[in-house]
Amino acid sequence: MKSLKLLSIFALLGTLLSAKTLVFGVVPQQSPLKLVNDWQPLINRIQNETGEKVVLKIERSIPEFERNLYGGKYDIAYMNPYHYVIAHQKQGYIAKVRDSKKLTGILIVRNDSGFTDVSMLKGKKFLFPAPDAFAATLLAKYELLKRYGINIEQEKKFQYVNSHDSVYKGIARGIGDVGGGIERTFDNLSDTEAKSALKIIYRTQSYPSHPFAFKSSMPAKEQAKITKVLLALPQEMLDSLNMKQIIVTNDAEYDDVRDIVSVLSTASGKE
Repeated sequence: MKSLKLLSIFALLGTLLSAKTLVFGVVPQQSPLKLVNDWQPLINRIQNETGEKVVLKIERSIPEFERNLYGGKYDIAYMNPYHYVIAHQKQGYIAKVRDSKKLTGILIVRNDSGFTDVSMLKGKKFLFPAPDAFAATLLAKYELLKRYGINIEQEKKFQYVNSHDSVYKGIARGIGDVGGGIERTFDNLSDTEAKSALKIIYRTQSYPSHPFAFKSSMPAKEQAKITKVLLALPQEMLDSLNMKQIIVTNDAEYDDVRDIVSVLSTASGKE
């Protein structure tokens, strides 16, 4: 009897040890502590409702997140549209759901700059938060090139300053002439003096928002279970994640983003 009990215990331990832990990555647009506070309740909900073991993985920087994503280190990941296009190409990640809100970039200038039209921005110094910030950097560069013939990459008069707030403060203080951002971060700027010195001169078109994407090697059954949980998140959890509603998406919805990547790669001489 004892040997049978021991065999049962070892069998149970073997099952537990062999159970795969799913790694859930989130693009680190905010501090690690805030991201853990905001996202861990979602991880707990997925575990409770699916029975899957899921661990939240927060990197210290966006470049570190990109390295892990493009290396296929996450089973599920929440990323910006540019990240998704590259991750799909490199590792076959598949977008399943996204927030219903669309992404729109803005360009801001000082109130006293004298700029009244985007065509006046050629040759001016631009500030952007990061090279691959989708709405704040890539959309701005793309539409300036396509609509106004302003090739930011070719002019090479731009600087990356790490955050949206740094962009706004930098333009207010004269470090640059034009800054890329998004309306939400501009509205939430706590530096009221800097904010009062600025105005929005341009808004980009809107594009599909950050997707939740699954690694292609993840079993379809597991993907379906987690997708079901994401589509049924309560409003209070969506609010804490700054989302409106989770809706179904697919890879084809990001084809316009692929065009942006292609155009900007050509403009920068990478192709």
